[in-house]
Amino acid sequence: MSNFQFIDLPDIRIRAVVEGEGPLVVMVHGFPESWFSWRHQLGPIAEAGFTACAIDVRGYGGSGKPQPVEAYAMEHMISDVAGVIEKLSDDGKAVLIGHDWGAPIVWNTALVRPDRVRAVAGLSVPYTGPAKMSFKDMFTEVFTKKGKFFYQHYFQEEGVAEAEAEADVRGFLRRFYYAISGDAPDGTWPRDKVVGDTLLHRLPDPDPFPAWLHKDGLAYFVNEFQQSGFRGPINRYRNHDRDFAYLSQFADRKIHQPSLFIGGSRDLVLTMFGKNDFVTPMKEHLTDLRGHDVLEGCGHWTQQERPAEVNARLIPWLKSL
Repeated sequence: MSNFQFIDLPDIRIRAVVEGEGPLVVMVHGFPESWFSWRHQLGPIAEAGFTACAIDVRGYGGSGKPQPVEAYAMEHMISDVAGVIEKLSDDGKAVLIGHDWGAPIVWNTALVRPDRVRAVAGLSVPYTGPAKMSFKDMFTEVFTKKGKFFYQHYFQEEGVAEAEAEADVRGFLRRFYYAISGDAPDGTWPRDKVVGDTLLHRLPDPDPFPAWLHKDGLAYFVNEFQQSGFRGPINRYRNHDRDFAYLSQFADRKIHQPSLFIGGSRDLVLTMFGKNDFVTPMKEHLTDLRGHDVLEGCGHWTQQERPAEVNARLIPWLKSL
């Protein structure tokens, strides 16, 4: 069984899996996942001479689940990660690795709390600097005002997306995981849905499910969300305006710590707003970017779909620090 530790912070309890000894490496998952999405990285990173720690983000798994929407603002996410570092690190610092929502969390922790972050790596979501406008305003202009469905707009009304996901947790996870994986054919995530459609509308349930997520792994995720529900995870998406206001005070900062990016060529995150050049702004805002690899054929679930390739990039980078 996993070696769980419970880390008591001033306003939240965070559950983590911790393996190994050495400099601290903290891994932060995205939506809708848990510490378990780092199952292929924990052992290899620990064996490479590090203390490998994968947390359940607040709202997920065994971590605390406050009800208010504002409890999931980026300011609190940063505080949680910095608090975990303070509790677990001998020298008060750590290397951070994040995927999906975990990537903005670790990028912004490196930005806001450079005293706690030795180096930072993001998977799937590149860092392109402090936003010029709220992401909510951005997707409203690009999608919602044109009548186009966008999942983050669908997430805004409390209770709606939660009800859809919780009605059939297993079916929801299977369909959502598959639709944005590298295994799904082009068009599996429909781009012609309209405002008023549901998230699962026209998303297929694959049979069989791709081999990167074994039935026992899927069962673990299903059990976690059957117990926790989806309110906390989806609340993260309801804080774009708060996040923009908070992070605006750091608009002139850059991230100077050693950094790394790993993405997938079939990850819809990289083409959400069209085919954009994300490398140039990354280099502008990450002054010590030591790699920006895009794995051919890989979808959104980077470290789960391609664990060997991800580890082959992460571990040499960690050892070089």
